Amino acid sequence: MPFPTATAVLLALSCLSIFVELQSLAQVSPPLLPPEEVEALGKLQNTGWNVERTSCGSPQWSRRIADDIECNVTCDCSYGSGTICHVTNVVVKGFNVTGVLPPELGNLTRLTELDLTRNYINGTLPSSLAQLRNLTTLSLLGNRLSGSVPSQIGSIATLEALVLEDNLLGGPIPRSIGNLRRLKRLLLSANNFTGSLPDSLGNLQNIEDFRIDGSSLSGNLPEFIGNWTNLDRLDLQGTSMQGPIPTAISTLTNLTQLRISDLSGPSSVFPDIKNLTKLEELVLRNCLITGSIPDNFGEITQLKTLDLSFNSLTGTIPPTLQSLENLQYTFLNNNSLTGEVPGWVLNSRENFDLSYNNFTGRAQPSCQQLDVNLVSSYSPSASNSVPWCLRKDLPCPRDPKEHTLFINCGGPRERFEDENYEEDLTANGRSNFFSVSERWGYSSTGIYLGNVDADYLARNVFGHNVTGVYSTARLAPQSLKYYGLCMIRGSYTVKLHFAEIMYSNDQTFSSLGRRIFDISIQGEVVRPDFDIITEAGGVGRGITEVFDNVTVEGNTLEIHLFWSGKGTTAIPDRGVYGPLISGISITPNFQVDEGGGGLSGGAIAGIVVSSFLVVLLICVFIFMRRRRKDDGNSELRGLDLQTGMFTLRQIKYATHNFDPANKIGEGGFGPVYKGMLSDGGVIAVKQLSSKSKQGNREFVNEIGMISALQHPNLVKLYGCCIEGNQLLLVYEYLENNSLARALFGKQENKLKLDWQTRKNILLGIAKGLAYLHEESRLKIVHRDIKATNVLLDKDLNAKISDFGLAKLDEGENTHISTRIAGTIGYMAPEYAMRGYLTDKADVYSFGIVILETMSGTSNTNYRPKEEFVYLLDWAYVLQEQGNLLELVDPELGRKYSKEEARKLLNLALLCTNPSPTLRPPMTSVVKMMEGKAPVQAPIIKRGESDASSADARFRAFQTLSQDSHTNISNVSWESSDIGQKSISMVDAPWTMNSSAVSKDDHDDDASHLSQPSSSTRLL
Repeated sequence: MPFPTATAVLLALSCLSIFVELQSLAQVSPPLLPPEEVEALGKLQNTGWNVERTSCGSPQWSRRIADDIECNVTCDCSYGSGTICHVTNVVVKGFNVTGVLPPELGNLTRLTELDLTRNYINGTLPSSLAQLRNLTTLSLLGNRLSGSVPSQIGSIATLEALVLEDNLLGGPIPRSIGNLRRLKRLLLSANNFTGSLPDSLGNLQNIEDFRIDGSSLSGNLPEFIGNWTNLDRLDLQGTSMQGPIPTAISTLTNLTQLRISDLSGPSSVFPDIKNLTKLEELVLRNCLITGSIPDNFGEITQLKTLDLSFNSLTGTIPPTLQSLENLQYTFLNNNSLTGEVPGWVLNSRENFDLSYNNFTGRAQPSCQQLDVNLVSSYSPSASNSVPWCLRKDLPCPRDPKEHTLFINCGGPRERFEDENYEEDLTANGRSNFFSVSERWGYSSTGIYLGNVDADYLARNVFGHNVTGVYSTARLAPQSLKYYGLCMIRGSYTVKLHFAEIMYSNDQTFSSLGRRIFDISIQGEVVRPDFDIITEAGGVGRGITEVFDNVTVEGNTLEIHLFWSGKGTTAIPDRGVYGPLISGISITPNFQVDEGGGGLSGGAIAGIVVSSFLVVLLICVFIFMRRRRKDDGNSELRGLDLQTGMFTLRQIKYATHNFDPANKIGEGGFGPVYKGMLSDGGVIAVKQLSSKSKQGNREFVNEIGMISALQHPNLVKLYGCCIEGNQLLLVYEYLENNSLARALFGKQENKLKLDWQTRKNILLGIAKGLAYLHEESRLKIVHRDIKATNVLLDKDLNAKISDFGLAKLDEGENTHISTRIAGTIGYMAPEYAMRGYLTDKADVYSFGIVILETMSGTSNTNYRPKEEFVYLLDWAYVLQEQGNLLELVDPELGRKYSKEEARKLLNLALLCTNPSPTLRPPMTSVVKMMEGKAPVQAPIIKRGESDASSADARFRAFQTLSQDSHTNISNVSWESSDIGQKSISMVDAPWTMNSSAVSKDDHDDDASHLSQPSSSTRLL
């Protein structure tokens, strides 16, 4: 065999070297993730990850900021001899991950844990999660997930924990969940599930923790829960299910926490719990339980919390409760317990609430003994020797004289809405009664079971743009009652102020909370399932709920806020739920006199003088009109209506002597100025033009009307000034001017109003009109509803302004015959042509405002074709063609709901029906806008000629409008005693100029005409 050549040897050595080098490189190359797993992780948005195939073991995948803020992604790299990794755990808690759950997560086939607790994920649960055949834990608590739970979830046989709390999931609970035989934790609370609990859940014999608080379920509490013998915790609060509590509950001997509340259906006796000796928390609140408290509680030695409140329990407090050394919180309030309150209870230093029972025997010296709440706990038949606060009816211990009350709930003394709100800073709330000089008080009950150390006073920790009473609040986990004490009998207006300040207003999980509770006044539920955020239109926004005719027949006015187990309980942390209130205002609907309230001599003198001045004013006003004197201001001096009075010096200081730089608007009534008072308050000052004599009448009318009205959707009048030749109205300042300027003003003044904002604005206008027409003490027809008379505050809440043309609606009359006053293009046809005025005229005008708001186009300036005079005309054509959505403002693009837009446009056509009797009342309009009633637009066909057209009345109105426009072009009209016409430039406190027509056949005042600005047309 020949020897190899030198070349061959060198070649062999070179190959060997390359092989060794490649082998070395192979040994140091990192293991890689499969591309499909890289893609799946990359689909999770806002994680801050840069996902690559070599990411396993990256420091970015292991971050822990706090117990509830954590990022931990782990891999198993034992596959392919250490060259391939698979993701096994994805834990991203509190990182505000956004977007949807990507279907690609189903590609993480080796995943055992997926925990995305407290993020900002929306969308639905992808059915591809069923591909995770090794998954043991799926936790999505505290996100925005909606839709139904896919039945495929029931095929993940390895699943041991399914946590879907605090989302927006709905529909029935899938029967397939009963297939998850290894399941130990099933947490479904704070969602929108419906239907009954499926029988298949009885198969979950390994279940240890089951929670489904706060869904609208049906059916009875199931007996199959007796199969869950390993159960440690059971939560069934606020489910809307029916009792009784099943007898099988007695077999759950491993229970440590049992919480059931707010059942419906028939009453039942106390369940058998003697074998539940491991219980630490027992909540059976508002469960329709009758009979006595069993004596065997002494055997449940680990019990720390006992809540049997709001039932119908009778008998005495069992002495066995004294032996429970671990018992810290006991709530037996709102039952019918009798006998004597045991001494060991009174001497207890633990929280004990016995309020609202029927105890007898030796009375206690006060309603609060250490931490024992005894308010209203004694029988109504108790003798007069029992202190007033212990008696059921809270009788006044002195002559009742209180008639006005302002409380800054949870906050310090505060000047708010021109009233001094008293402080309310007592921090206690677990079982507490507190009263102030027998004038007012509160009773608070309950503990936050998720966080017993939670505060009962709320602060604006998220820095919301709220002021006054809205920056603080009082909280309660279960029940919060406020009392007006020693009140004069009569009718009152109650205003409750709310602002949600415990959630954030951003795209984080802290913004996802839902606080739901019931509001009752004088024992009647007036707002069930009240949701502050929904009613106020967002977090950090103040809202006032007004109740006009609250009757006090005894001497106590009671306001009760009650949590019935609904809403979220774990956002932003566990233990954030229950009633919250920012402020309370109680004012009388009657004249306070000496007999009713023991007023001081000075107060009585003030009332007498004020009344005399008002009577004198009326007499002088009538006399001056009859004599047709030219001094139109003299009848105003001495006017004292329900407003504050400002001096001319104050207003000059506020407006820098009416500096033109402070001028923010101009109307026919006169200029409008922005001002700042010495205390920093910002105001708008509306100045009567010295040339306008019609304005005197409207000045009196506006003060009289608006001073009697208080509603969050009406502009607040602070007061007026009548000094020299100056007639001034002082309003709250609204930062965003008028709806007209926002929609179709100059480009630099227009606002970008999104779909939700436009809906909120329209709903606000509707609520304001409903208040004027049907809810206020005075039934008022505004007569000049238009976009320029709707003002927007800093949060774009709508407020109706300008009551200069308003009329009282006489309740016994079907209509009012009156001079015609209003704005052409907004006036109802029956009113424009015949002076036939009802509240349906405002409904018509509101329909026009809907069209303008939806289209972003002025009713009086829009002419798509020559034959159409105004926007409404075109709307009916589009409705007949089935193209109504062509009216929607192009600036909205596709960012609106077509279904909602169609409903609102149909509602506009319903409101502008030619027949006033076919227009809905504003209370019905509000219900339609809130989705509580259906909307069905009228079908109005247009004929080929006006004679055959069903809306010929509209054509007649157009002719009238065009005639008016012709007359205006002549700049002046001749005045006469009969047949006089006039133009009244009655504008919002600060808006662009717009014109209002006033026609009165018997008006004695001379006319004054103002030419509309070039940007304003009557038609």
